[in-house]
Amino acid sequence: MLINCLAVGSGGFIGSVLRYLVGCIPVLTKGSVPFHTLLVNVLGAIFIGLIVGCSEKYISVDGELMLFLKVGLCGGFTTFSTFALESVGLIDSGRLATAILYIAASVLLCVVGIYLGRNLVVR
Repeated sequence: MLINCLAVGSGGFIGSVLRYLVGCIPVLTKGSVPFHTLLVNVLGAIFIGLIVGCSEKYISVDGELMLFLKVGLCGGFTTFSTFALESVGLIDSGRLATAILYIAASVLLCVVGIYLGRNLVVR
């Protein structure tokens, strides 16, 4: 259990630092789309897809390394990558209706959650 926690924690440290560094990239179109967050989410989704794809097709990855990469590194970089992976897993397992419900509920509830949390503090 301690090794698993260290794997997740060290991956999370690296992922969080990488997320911060992506946020430091100068953006030409300020004020339009949250470019840094979009970039982080897309890169995280691509990376977690590569990790899972490689581990399924080419190499067997041990549990600690998978925790480091998926939960730690990708989770520290963006939890959206995990959300996307879980959504694809539902679709791949033939549970399309559940996937659609999960995607819609996640987006809607998280946006509403931001409004609720922010308004609870501000007012």
